[in-house]
Amino acid sequence: MSTRSDITQEIGPVVFDKIETPSPVSGYYGVNTFNEPLMQKMVSKETFKAFKRWQEGGAVISEAHADEIAEAMKAWAVTRGATAYSHWFHPLTGLTAEKHDSFISAVSETQGVIEKFTGSKLILGEPDASSFPSGGIRATFEARGYTAWDPSSPAFITEVSLGKTLCIPSIFISYTGEALDKKLPLLRSDAAVNRAAVELLKLLGQDVKNVYSTCGPEQEFFLVDEAWYKKRSDLMLTGRTLIGAPSPKGQQLEDQYFGSIKERVLNYMHDVCTEGFGLGIPVTTHHNETAPGQYEFAPVFERSNLAADHNLLLMDIMKKVALRHNMVCLLHEKPFAGVNGSGKHVNWSLSDNNGVNLLNPGDTPEENLVFLTILVSVVHAVMNHGDLLRAAAASAGNEYRLGANEAPPAIMSVFLGEQLTKIISMIESGKIEKAKKRDFIDLGVGLLPKFIRDTTDRNRTSPFAFTGTKFEFRALGSSMNVSTTITVINTIVADSMDIIRKRIKSEIKSKQNLRSAVLKVLSGVIRESKTILFEGNNYSQDWVKEAQKRGLPNVASSPEALRAFITPKAIDVFERQKVLSKVELTARYNIWLDLYEKTLDIEVRTLSEMVYTQILPNAYEYQSDIAAGLELLRDLSDDMTINMVEGALEDRKEVFEKLTADIFYIRKNLKELSALLQKTGSLDSETKASFFYTDLKPQMAHIRRHVDALECEMPDELWQLSKYRELLFIS
Repeated sequence: MSTRSDITQEIGPVVFDKIETPSPVSGYYGVNTFNEPLMQKMVSKETFKAFKRWQEGGAVISEAHADEIAEAMKAWAVTRGATAYSHWFHPLTGLTAEKHDSFISAVSETQGVIEKFTGSKLILGEPDASSFPSGGIRATFEARGYTAWDPSSPAFITEVSLGKTLCIPSIFISYTGEALDKKLPLLRSDAAVNRAAVELLKLLGQDVKNVYSTCGPEQEFFLVDEAWYKKRSDLMLTGRTLIGAPSPKGQQLEDQYFGSIKERVLNYMHDVCTEGFGLGIPVTTHHNETAPGQYEFAPVFERSNLAADHNLLLMDIMKKVALRHNMVCLLHEKPFAGVNGSGKHVNWSLSDNNGVNLLNPGDTPEENLVFLTILVSVVHAVMNHGDLLRAAAASAGNEYRLGANEAPPAIMSVFLGEQLTKIISMIESGKIEKAKKRDFIDLGVGLLPKFIRDTTDRNRTSPFAFTGTKFEFRALGSSMNVSTTITVINTIVADSMDIIRKRIKSEIKSKQNLRSAVLKVLSGVIRESKTILFEGNNYSQDWVKEAQKRGLPNVASSPEALRAFITPKAIDVFERQKVLSKVELTARYNIWLDLYEKTLDIEVRTLSEMVYTQILPNAYEYQSDIAAGLELLRDLSDDMTINMVEGALEDRKEVFEKLTADIFYIRKNLKELSALLQKTGSLDSETKASFFYTDLKPQMAHIRRHVDALECEMPDELWQLSKYRELLFIS
């Protein structure tokens, strides 16, 4: 039998002992986190108060207070089995990074060692930063960098079979103080949106002390059998299938979405949730997604900084737990051609210190000045800086997904829904009327409930849609860190709130009452921003044409999209809001451009190696078999005693010709691909990244088309790679 047949016989679920009565989540939720209630129990009142003052923007805690917190944190971690600690951060490449240090401190030869952890070690770490790209901030031979404790996110314990580590959420900066991570800009952007929102709300008569952004990232992913995964070097090296013909059954029946979850997958989901709950990750939803083999986890809303940490932790848990179940979790945006890819929908809102969601329209949104002002600020922000939102979703993987029927296009627009669109139009015209009350839906059966219809339908094609009490940014890719997207949203919204506040203040000075001044300003801002509003089908070609008429950019290329970060306009807004400097923005652009180019370089080399070593040898063998059969038929066709079906010889010739043509074009395109790759060696970074997009990606697509044709022609036993029908359907 072939190795693929062997795998089919071997694949099966991991058997677990049944748990008759699972423990209630409330009994172990957050057990592996050093959260505030735990800290409050373990340190003095004075130290905890000092910590809270610092956390809320006050003076940095003293060395003595830091020592007390560090000792409590260490004592708790050691009690739970931890032997080391790590400053855990979000680098500009990859997802997370960590360097582990033992708690042990040498005392003497006679006394041995003790576990020790000081406040100075808690607050500041010094990793070797030379291997982290700086994007030009410092020379490559300069190695020093710093990690610094982020007290807004609780420390937590991670574990493997043979040990546990205390992880301290941290920021990462260069020797000269620039942000080399994704968390510090997020924290700065939250400070910017807090300042701008508080000033605006005070002008509107609201007694608010602070405002913070909240986020609930929906995480889509695929699961595949580990044995099938190991038969695909493209999946192992790039995260996606570089070749692969569609399965006869894909997602065309639309029977996967919210369908019954297979027991093997459900066991995996329960395992992920259990680990997540222990780390205080509020995962509440898990279900089948649209494509076969595709699923989703979604959490409760949290403060954005914590939500970003939790999403990265969840992704790590998802990958580790999958291996325990003899499966592999794929987080690439487009691991399979022809079926939906995976996104990470970023649900974003603003809340104040009283827990009030500022994007909750209430029962009478037309009368809610705070809601309307925040709403219009968001619309204005996207109108002015939609290119930055697009750039925040730019990556080599997400480029394969954007614009397909499972993701919004690269055109940024805002969907508000019927009710809010009418209210916005009324404000623009200056004639405000009572909004229509929500309808009841009566199902016509007495035993079934009546319920209130939402004021608006959902638009799943919009990249930035209002969904009741929040905005949902649907363009982000599943493998990406949400921090950059939230940083961009916070920054541009803070800037728009500043602009609107200044205009309202000016109108009030001209002796208008507050409500009239606000509505007059909002009317003007709506007129400036309404071209970004679109309620229709973002997938349609009509919208592409309409967007072009409106002057809305449609940037499919990631290298081109990333340039938005270094425009004078972007530098101005990020520096004005004190989120990122020109140097930091330029560094990010350089790093992410380099990451794009290197990702595609790996894909090109992987594709070439796979085709040369795994596809063509067997294709030649099959070609020889067909040629031998063709020669035999030609000889037999001259035998008058054999009654050969008319056209049989021509049919066999057609098979041979088609097979030979595919092999020829595969080799021809591979040689051209190699020549193109060699050409990139002499190009600068910007030109190289664009060249990969414009020249090498299409060449890879040519090769794939012919290889996929071979897959559909060749005998199963001669095809070494796992096929889509095996990868997409979990046994």
